[in-house]
Amino acid sequence: MPETSRLEPDPEGLAQAAALLGSELLVAFPTETVYGLGGDARSDMAVARIFEAKGRPRFNPLIVHLPTLDAARAIGRFDERAEQLAHAFWPGPLTMVLPLLPGAGLSDLVTAGLPTVALRVPAHPVAQALLQAFGGPLAAPSANPSGRVSPTRAEHVIEGLAGRIAAVMDGGPCAVGVESTILGLEGPAQLLRPGGVPLEAIEALLGTEVGIGGDTAKPTAPGQLASHYAPGAAVRLRANAPEPGEVWIGFGPDFPGNGLNLSPSGDLVEAAANLFHLLREADRCAGADGRIAIAPVPEVGLGRAINDRLGRAAAPRP
Repeated sequence: MPETSRLEPDPEGLAQAAALLGSELLVAFPTETVYGLGGDARSDMAVARIFEAKGRPRFNPLIVHLPTLDAARAIGRFDERAEQLAHAFWPGPLTMVLPLLPGAGLSDLVTAGLPTVALRVPAHPVAQALLQAFGGPLAAPSANPSGRVSPTRAEHVIEGLAGRIAAVMDGGPCAVGVESTILGLEGPAQLLRPGGVPLEAIEALLGTEVGIGGDTAKPTAPGQLASHYAPGAAVRLRANAPEPGEVWIGFGPDFPGNGLNLSPSGDLVEAAANLFHLLREADRCAGADGRIAIAPVPEVGLGRAINDRLGRAAAPRP
């Protein structure tokens, strides 16, 4: 494949990106969470190229990104709960796993052969503009090699996928910084992956407790593999101080460290936005055989999503 192009999110760049996608090629683009690796969700060839570029296990399903709720209704079956959640949190960092409608027209590779589909309407203006310009559903996992640290800037995409994809649209840093919350709604509501919408907000809207689901061996939604979001260096969690030779990532005013701090003020929103970028910085400092120590992060609100990603980053590698 030729060198990966870096496109501006202007009319010319959007037209180029839409043309590439229409030719079954791949274009990375920013969402409010992380950069996604977009391909035509209706095309077996485009979706196969996503798996090839990422080195992604074929049994791991993909999220389908759409511009509007109406477009999503043409693909998944929405019950009353799904309609409530869509009106409250879309566009935004919530993915819902819903029964797949017959004749939806998606590649079977997108759903990994499951009778359900993961749908999201992103809020980022560049993502919205690209979806409108392309005029179809985009399968878009995070734009990084499978299992590695997710990209929150265009340069992160280039570092991991240069030469493997046609282009990346540069929309600047992502605001949320952790992937979307994934909620399974094909039966009782289940949290399949914590993310940009806190569980507490979902439970408050639905008026009921949401169970915890997911299968690390055979995922029903993206981001469930036990080892994921991993830097090259080994990761030690809930560390109150670094050991000799460890690169330190702090959190809050009591963990000043070496300048790598998820949020010096202890703000979980700031910590989420900084998470993947600082993991990359620490990995560079540590080197291939190095170690990273990370301070404790509270298990509330966005802290739940941060700790989920950190736990997977520290898990034994397959």
